Amino acid sequence: MATLKDIGTELGLSVATVSRALNGFPEVNARTRDRVQQAAERMGYRPNRIAQRLVTGRSGMVGMIVKIRPDMSSEMTFFEILTGLTAALAARDTDLVLAVDQADDPVVPYQRMLERGILDGFILNAPVPDDPRVAWLQARGIPFVMHGQSDAQVDYPFYGIDNRAVMADSVGLLAALGHRRIAFLNGEVRLAFAADRRAGFRAAMAAEGLAVPEAFIASDQPGESYGYARALAMLSGRLGPRPTAVICASTVIAAGVMQAARDLALAVPRDLSVMAHDDALPQLRAINFSPTLTVTRAPMREACVPLANHLIDHIDGVAAARLQTLIRAEVIVRNSTGPVPEGGHDPWH
Repeated sequence: MATLKDIGTELGLSVATVSRALNGFPEVNARTRDRVQQAAERMGYRPNRIAQRLVTGRSGMVGMIVKIRPDMSSEMTFFEILTGLTAALAARDTDLVLAVDQADDPVVPYQRMLERGILDGFILNAPVPDDPRVAWLQARGIPFVMHGQSDAQVDYPFYGIDNRAVMADSVGLLAALGHRRIAFLNGEVRLAFAADRRAGFRAAMAAEGLAVPEAFIASDQPGESYGYARALAMLSGRLGPRPTAVICASTVIAAGVMQAARDLALAVPRDLSVMAHDDALPQLRAINFSPTLTVTRAPMREACVPLANHLIDHIDGVAAARLQTLIRAEVIVRNSTGPVPEGGHDPWH
C-alpha cells in the first residue's frame, strides 16, 4: 500500500504538501491538489485514520443511534436505510458507526458515544416533536442531519417528505372520486411525521368540507394486525356508519385493511377504496397487491444519498439553511381506488 512519502517521491513534492493536498487545505493550489489525488487513487493510497485526525481533527466516522424493538417485522425501513446510508457515506470516504439506544433519556446514547471522541457527527432518525436531541447536540456544536423534521420550522440540516402534502394529495384524490366518509389509519403520533400527517388529514378533510368522526382516525405502531383489527371494527359497522375509503400510513397497514375487507365480503374498490403511503420497500410492494395499491410514493432508499451528503457537507462548513430538503411524494393511481359506492354520498348511510 502506498504511503504519503511514496506519492511525494512520485510527484516530486514534500510529504507535508501531499498531506495538505489530500486533506483539502486551501493553501494548496487546485492543480497540485488534483495531481496528488489522482496519484493517490492510482497508487492505491488509503489514509491512516489516526494520522488524518491529528491533521484535520476529524475521524471520518459518523454515528447513528437506533432503538431496537422486540418485533422488528414492522421496522423494515430500518434495514433499508441502514444499508443505503452505509454505501452513501462510503462514497464520501466516511464510515457509519451504529449503536443501540437502551436508555430512557434520549440524549444518553449520544453522550456516551461522544465521550469516546471518535465521531464527526450524527444522523438522527425517528424525530419527535420538540426533539430533545436537537438542543443537546446544538449546544455542544455537534453536526447532525435529521431524517425528517421535529417541527415545522427548524434550523438544522434535514431531508424528508412533506407529510401534510401526502395527506392533501390522498384526501384530494378520494374526494374527487366522490368519497365523503374517509378514514385514516396512522402510525404512532408520538413521532413527528405521524403527528404531522394527522394534522394534515384533518386540514385536508376540512378543506373539502368533510366531517371526521373520531372513529375514523386511529394511531398505533404500523403492522398488518393493527390494520386488520381497526378496519374490521370500522367496516363491520360496530363503530357507526362505515367508511367508503381508507388511507393507510404504510403498505403493511393496507395489507391488513384489504384482508379485513375480504373477510367481510367487501370488494376493493367496488365497496371500499384503499390507498397508502409507500416507502417502496422490497418486502411488500404495492404493485403486488390484489388489486394493485394506489399510493403516495417516496422510496426510503432515495433518502440515503442526500442524508449522507447533507451531513458531510455540514461537517465541511456548509450552512444548515442550505442543507434542508423537503420533497413531495409522487401519487400513483392503481386499481385499489375507485368511485364512491352507491349511497356513499349520504354522510349517515
